[in-house]
Amino acid sequence: MATTRMTQTQIVKSLAAHSEVSSKVARGFLDGLAALAIAEVKKNGVFVVPGLGRLVRQDRKARMGRNPATGEAIKIAAKKVVKFRVAKAAKDAIVPPKKK
Repeated sequence: MATTRMTQTQIVKSLAAHSEVSSKVARGFLDGLAALAIAEVKKNGVFVVPGLGRLVRQDRKARMGRNPATGEAIKIAAKKVVKFRVAKAAKDAIVPPKKK
């Protein structure tokens, strides 16, 4: 399995070439999309990227856990987390479903 991943610069260049716009415009689009996603998740709790997936804010309840070093029971506070749920179309395109 390859361990390299696309850098932000490579993503911007690829978007610019695919859309036939300048790298500056592509970078502005990418920055704007990220800012919009953050603002929408803060405001509404969800942001959908059509064909790719959705960012979802979830509330986790307080719970009891264990300190792995001592085995002592500890209370884990309630918190909010953000998850990304991949769209079925994207998932099926990357990892085709098994045929029965």
